[in-house]
Amino acid sequence: MYSRPGVKDRTIFGGLVPYGEVWRTGANAATKITFSTPVKLNGVDIAAGTYGLFTIPGDDEWTIIINKGSDQWGAYQYDEKKDLVRFKTKPVELGFSIETFTIEFNHVRDESALMNLMWDKTIVPIRLEVELTSKLVPQIEATMSAEGGDKPYYQAAMFYYDHDQDLQKASKWIDAAIAKNDAHYMEYLKAKILAKLGNKTEAIAAAKHSKELAIKAKDSGYIKLNDDLITSLQ
Repeated sequence: MYSRPGVKDRTIFGGLVPYGEVWRTGANAATKITFSTPVKLNGVDIAAGTYGLFTIPGDDEWTIIINKGSDQWGAYQYDEKKDLVRFKTKPVELGFSIETFTIEFNHVRDESALMNLMWDKTIVPIRLEVELTSKLVPQIEATMSAEGGDKPYYQAAMFYYDHDQDLQKASKWIDAAIAKNDAHYMEYLKAKILAKLGNKTEAIAAAKHSKELAIKAKDSGYIKLNDDLITSLQ
């Protein structure tokens, strides 16, 4: 939760926001950030919880502060003793100006994202990482080994493929998914799993079948994906 001040023809960093001083990272109340699970910010461990996000801007380096004082106005009551962690990051200069201060998440992946602090001609990138595999694998195993029920075979196979888990299980699960619905995207995943297992001949056969189904579905994206996969395996 944060407020979004505007540039309004002012000099921002090194002016309105002085270098070398603790900044609320926004306007009005100090910026508040909540993590529902433990995360890493630029490789630094942060426990789940709600924190104040403060920064110390610099011309060529910023200090990012995660502080236990999450409810305060500005940085007037900021207490360094309540800092959970501090770490450094490098700002990136833009060739254009962003009028309104923005905190943006992009490059989002299953286990990571980039949190950008953006204002005027400056972006301050912070890498965010979560430990996903160790949490989800036991859940997937429990679900897939349970008696009865409509199991998420395709989703489980894709997760195991994407996260380098047991590919033999992934192969069995994608076969079970295809037995229910022989879709081109499922056959493509089967081809990728087989390729990763080193079964090139079977992988090429699955990719060719996926391509045939993709042609019927008029899905040009998967036609190209299969062509590329077949070429890489020959």
